[in-house]
Amino acid sequence: MNRALLDTDILSEVLKARDENVRSRADAYESVFEKYTVSTISVVEIVKGLHKVRRGDRIRRIVAEIGRMELLTLDLDSAQLAGQIEGDLGRTGQPIGRLDPMIAAIAIHHQLVLVTGNTNHYQRIQTLGFALELENWRR
Repeated sequence: MNRALLDTDILSEVLKARDENVRSRADAYESVFEKYTVSTISVVEIVKGLHKVRRGDRIRRIVAEIGRMELLTLDLDSAQLAGQIEGDLGRTGQPIGRLDPMIAAIAIHHQLVLVTGNTNHYQRIQTLGFALELENWRR
């Protein structure tokens, strides 16, 4: 098992603890590495979603839980890589939005496996030749 960065969808499922496959894989990961690694980009996505539906009570609870995790930011090297990824995706007509290239770049820069339920989406980045390793805890 390698160190991993949780994508927003998997982080959300870990926090909800509903999907048995995700819960089992997350428990195994946590027993080896003691805590999850997430990006500040995923925090933005989760808070945005909860704020949109006016769930301030859940925001406080989830932010407190995330505060116990390893939190990676979009530093200069990751930002440059994200720009290259997004530029290549746009040039080849396969954009995936602004935030996912940032998450992928953080994973690549820190040499982490990106754990996501959206592997088809991120495989576009792999196809362009970027060294992104993917894993899906839903399977």
